[in-house]
Amino acid sequence: MKFSEYPIQSLMYITNRPEIVFTHGKGSWLYDNEGKRYLDFIQGWAVNCLGHSNEPMIEALERQARLLINPSPAFYNEPMAKLASLLTAHSCFDRVFFANSGAEANEGAIKLARKWGRKFRDGAYEIITFDHSFHGRTLATMSASGKPGWDTIYAPQVPGFPKAELNDIASVERLINGKTVAVMLEPIQGEGGVIPATREFMQALRALTKQHGLLLIVDEVQSGCGRAGTLFAYELSGIEPDIMTLGKGIGGGVPLAALLAKESVAVFEAGDQGGTYNGNPLMTAVGEAVISQLVAPGFLEGVRARGAYLREKLLELSAERGFEGERGEGLLRALLLGKDIGNQIVEKARELQPDGVLLNAARPNLLRFMPALNVSNEEIDQMMAMLRTVLDSL
Repeated sequence: MKFSEYPIQSLMYITNRPEIVFTHGKGSWLYDNEGKRYLDFIQGWAVNCLGHSNEPMIEALERQARLLINPSPAFYNEPMAKLASLLTAHSCFDRVFFANSGAEANEGAIKLARKWGRKFRDGAYEIITFDHSFHGRTLATMSASGKPGWDTIYAPQVPGFPKAELNDIASVERLINGKTVAVMLEPIQGEGGVIPATREFMQALRALTKQHGLLLIVDEVQSGCGRAGTLFAYELSGIEPDIMTLGKGIGGGVPLAALLAKESVAVFEAGDQGGTYNGNPLMTAVGEAVISQLVAPGFLEGVRARGAYLREKLLELSAERGFEGERGEGLLRALLLGKDIGNQIVEKARELQPDGVLLNAARPNLLRFMPALNVSNEEIDQMMAMLRTVLDSL
């Protein structure tokens, strides 16, 4: 079917999309309406952590769809309970609330922190966040984000989110006052350009928040669920946050997110939080299939090995082409180009023949890599060869 035959005119414009329609995918490969295939190193923006058409996910969907899809969040269901138990068993948290998107999970974290502040800190509500951070597209999560220009798109902003500088503990300390209830950060700023918080900063931040009786919230929507080479990125620093949010990878491609909290922080009362589809058994059954694969023996070791391999190959390319190195954790990495050619590379990479490659320029001067966590070294080599072809053409 030709692109012109698809009824795309009914879709609301939100971004510039290329004139292709993806029809199916398998593993690290996507296929379009013309039959062309693409090596996918975006994977739905770190969503498809197990690649396209993962068999255990498909089996979970088919099995659960024949049993129960949605009994209402006013009742317990078995997959909801199983996934919550799996998450608490493999983290430092005690309680889980399921949502449909990372933004919704972060919105829930903001509500939970403010509720806790009302109960235990004389109504404190301010949450210190960071420049260049990204927490979602609701009004509150956009206000919490430090993405340049977002303070004016839907002004006025939701108040209560002063901004500090990542990896600068003094900038956080300066913002703490009687209204402060929490500090919220991404352990790796993905949209900001794959900027990791250092181990030392995370440890100092945990010590500072404890000193002042504040909550520490980690937004692991992008960095969680194996992406950093550990199940959750906070583990890299050997700390325990009070609240964590998950999205993207937890569903492996289906709309699923989670808000996790320590028992002492889980202060929601009846009616405080909810959502029509939250915790529905169809999505949580898939989530259980995803997390079960991530915690299987050897899987995360494999992610770390493939992350190290990708890092090695990016550093080789950087030295070869005079770029500025690379950064990241696990299989969330960035190649620092040193010049604003990222968007050109993305376009040309997609248009390669006979096969294209899907890349992302989180900023004009870098490329961000978010392949499936089970990507092979051979597929990494293929991507690097295709990237060299693109660079040769510039």
